[in-house]
Amino acid sequence: MPHDPYKALYIHIPFCVSRCGYCDFATEAVPAGDARIDDYVESIVSEIRAKAHDGELADLESIYIGGGTPTHIGLKNLSSLLYALSLYIDLGRRSVEFTVEANPESLTERMVADAWALGANRLSIGVQSFDDGILKSLGRAHDAQTARNAIRMAKERFENISIDLMCGIPGQTDEMLAASIEEAIALGIPHVSVYALSIEPHTPFHRALMEGRIIMPDEDSQADHLELARDLLQSAGLKRYEVSNYAKPGFESRHNSAYWQGIPYLGLGVGATTMTQNSERRMRVCNGQVTDDLDARQMAAEDLMLGMRMAQGVSDEAVERAAALLPDVYATLDTLADDGLIEHTQAHWCPTERGWLCGNDLYGRLLDLAP
Repeated sequence: MPHDPYKALYIHIPFCVSRCGYCDFATEAVPAGDARIDDYVESIVSEIRAKAHDGELADLESIYIGGGTPTHIGLKNLSSLLYALSLYIDLGRRSVEFTVEANPESLTERMVADAWALGANRLSIGVQSFDDGILKSLGRAHDAQTARNAIRMAKERFENISIDLMCGIPGQTDEMLAASIEEAIALGIPHVSVYALSIEPHTPFHRALMEGRIIMPDEDSQADHLELARDLLQSAGLKRYEVSNYAKPGFESRHNSAYWQGIPYLGLGVGATTMTQNSERRMRVCNGQVTDDLDARQMAAEDLMLGMRMAQGVSDEAVERAAALLPDVYATLDTLADDGLIEHTQAHWCPTERGWLCGNDLYGRLLDLAP
């Protein structure tokens, strides 16, 4: 059976000027201008051409170039990649959301101008903090002023700008986090993602933790940070639409949302995942390896779980469809509501604040409907 058309495209750029101490992504630090970057971009352009000729890019509603650091590949390579996308995809016909990730140390005014001219309409800037001490502890390659300058450059062309901020960082006080969030608000950023730092195996941060050189905040402290971020952002008119994402009305990321709505997406490049599906099967593939292969029952359970990452939750109609495959759905939802993790309102089952903070429990119990 053929798969449903792809609605989202993710292109992975695996290069950075340096690797941060917490990073476990498929990236490597290479010098700007390295021949490996040129070869990689050429291979991605070839893939874009092939996928377009096969008709697999015809229904796209969002494009996201992420990393790594897409702006680290330089103006020539970034423009080449953007030009290929503009050549093979009708960006205007479907009002495609087209995001380019950028890091402050490698974003230039010319890149901003060229990205806009070649069809990008959204920039996502990896700020993480406006505190120089925190940036240094994370191993970031930029300082706070460089981040401010990058935002200023971006605003010369782009209205739709997102920044990433991190919380729950060793040594980060409530006041430090609040200052970064308040600066993002003052800069007029319409979309802010707030992520709690997690320590992954085989990273410098993990080694430092094991050796006692850093002490991670406990879960209560991280929860306090997330609640602080929520309160400040929502009071400034940025509504929480997903567990880690806040936006002014109309600036919610369609690409981010695609991942939580079971929308098929195509991934190009090292470390990029492709998700295909039809009514009977959902499969995720990364680097030629199948990472998920779900039947219809497992798809239904996963859709419930993914929906609970969104503020809108899961509609009664979606629950009814899931119940046709998963007879324990209503009993499980009632139990989750009794535990304060979800609530039923306006014909939707939605996560509560406690549900978002205890996401692993909420998501796991929904997935257990179809192990």
